[in-house]
Amino acid sequence: MRLRVNDQTHELDLPGEMPLLWVLRDALNLTGTKFGCGVAACGACTVLIDGEAARSCQVALADVWGPVTTIEGLGSPEAPTPLQAAWNDHQVAQCGYCQSGQIMQAAALLAENPAPTDDEIDDWMGGNLCRCGTYGRIRAAIHDAATRMQER
Repeated sequence: MRLRVNDQTHELDLPGEMPLLWVLRDALNLTGTKFGCGVAACGACTVLIDGEAARSCQVALADVWGPVTTIEGLGSPEAPTPLQAAWNDHQVAQCGYCQSGQIMQAAALLAENPAPTDDEIDDWMGGNLCRCGTYGRIRAAIHDAATRMQER
């Protein structure tokens, strides 16, 4: 099977029913995508597939419909995206476990809606759980990132 992840094409000899989460983590060693619940209820495993936020624990390899972007492909410590920079500036992460999924969900939101309201952020991010309760910081970072992106 051929899979495009973070602008690189991979030839994989894996079962089509294997969840994308395990393909990313175990076969491609992209461990930024986290296993949280395994039933698409927490959002820790969120990646972008063809620009759309998707829970990788519930997408079979054979069902991937486009290029995949993981947290590793979003930006880098040397060149963070405006979203990642805002996340750092607002000190969103506490334990950090959910953060890659949160950032990927927020990236999909900002790609679709470059100036979301609080209610739109809350609705869009509602399926991503944070045990540390940094929801206010998440919202502030998304607003900040939206402003930074509009200034570019």
